[in-house]
Amino acid sequence: MIENKKLLIVGGSYLQLPAIIKAKEMGMKVAVADYNQNAIGVSYADKYYNVSTIDENGIYEAAKDFCADGVITLATDMPMRAVAYACEKLGLNSISYDTAIKSTNKGEMIKAFEAHGVTHPWYYILQEVEQLDSIESKLTYPCISKPIDSSGSRGVVLIKSPQELRKSISYSLKHSPKTGVIIEEYMNGKEVSVEIVVVNEIVHILAVTDKLTTGAPHFVETRHTQPSRLGKENIENIKDLAVKAVLAVGINNGPAHVEIMFTNEGPKLIELGARMGGDFISTHLVPLSTGVDMMKAVITLACGEEVDLKTKFKKGSAIQYITGDVGFIKKIDGLGLASQIVGVNEIKMLKNIGDQSRGVFNSHDRLGYVIAQGSTVYTAMNTCEKALSAISIEIE
Repeated sequence: MIENKKLLIVGGSYLQLPAIIKAKEMGMKVAVADYNQNAIGVSYADKYYNVSTIDENGIYEAAKDFCADGVITLATDMPMRAVAYACEKLGLNSISYDTAIKSTNKGEMIKAFEAHGVTHPWYYILQEVEQLDSIESKLTYPCISKPIDSSGSRGVVLIKSPQELRKSISYSLKHSPKTGVIIEEYMNGKEVSVEIVVVNEIVHILAVTDKLTTGAPHFVETRHTQPSRLGKENIENIKDLAVKAVLAVGINNGPAHVEIMFTNEGPKLIELGARMGGDFISTHLVPLSTGVDMMKAVITLACGEEVDLKTKFKKGSAIQYITGDVGFIKKIDGLGLASQIVGVNEIKMLKNIGDQSRGVFNSHDRLGYVIAQGSTVYTAMNTCEKALSAISIEIE
């Protein structure tokens, strides 16, 4: 029985809030660990630990003190090392620490893909700009530079020519000064993610998500939709690659979010996370399109209990992010009207009147979002568009 079991959730931001609320609904005792004592999730928890989400020993001590039956995080990569460290020491159900490194360090990740024959882009790893001297002649353009230890599109930049190379690498290094950057082949195609739960080394694919980004130079995600519209054969090839990637880094128990580019040459791995997908993909889109409560399943699995991953129905779901120009938000209208549109599941502003709009350089710059469900993915997408049309944001 999951009721009355104890769950430590690493992180208390709005990204982890769905897990906190879900665990409470399941009748569990919930502790939250976050360095920010004002994090939104703290007030929902039964107990709070003032510890950084990347403090491995601190998270272990918190889990031990709480007598946790399970430890999880949600929608962010770097706390996975602390989660794995704590679970490994306490004998709880999770990935190994080695797998946590491979699934959070982009350099170690792509090396694991290479070792296991997983299709991936060409790459080079650098710790400093000066190392470009030895590889510069080998690069082809365009290519991508991204921090080895970062997420949320921070520090990711498209390099179009040799003239942009050093400036771009310096930009990426600012976001990952200790571990360096990875330069990769720029893959042109359609980006998808695969939402997965692994139970005792058996990989269960719950959904394939189509993605829309801002494109070059920062590739910030602005829309996600389920199910994928890429066609049956293409989707099967994508699923096969996702399974190989998950097993390559050693995920044996827990969720996975695998990002893939479907190119003219077929699917190629971008990267993966040994956690549920962010951007409300796992917490909202998966249950809205399949009926599978992925959040409940992951919590249950973390506590060593049997999980239910059976598809209940087949519908469409979508999330569309609200973006804006550079300036300050002066006025927001139409939220009430938009929320009344049939099919709208949730509307939320992440920034409010008086806040600064910075354009769209990373995922934290997005102003808000609309989530919708429909009989098909097209219906859900259209509902999001209708809702966005009803919302007016004045920026000056």
